Amino acid sequence: MKDLILMIARSLVDKPDEVQLVELEGERTAVFELRVAKEDLGKVIGKQGKTARAIRTIVNATATKLKKRAVLEIVE
Repeated sequence: MKDLILMIARSLVDKPDEVQLVELEGERTAVFELRVAKEDLGKVIGKQGKTARAIRTIVNATATKLKKRAVLEIVE
């Protein structure tokens, strides 16, 4: 799942080298903290948060298949 989030985020931004993803894993829940360059933040969030919502939907669908719960946080 980590590779999926990184691939999506790197394809959206202008500076893919600055994309960082930290995974905090619990028993049934995984929290992913996504960090991008300041100037790329808007590209990952999208207009009215539509891009971020779409990424979270994909992550939740993948987590559901693995019988887990996943939370994606986009950190400044």
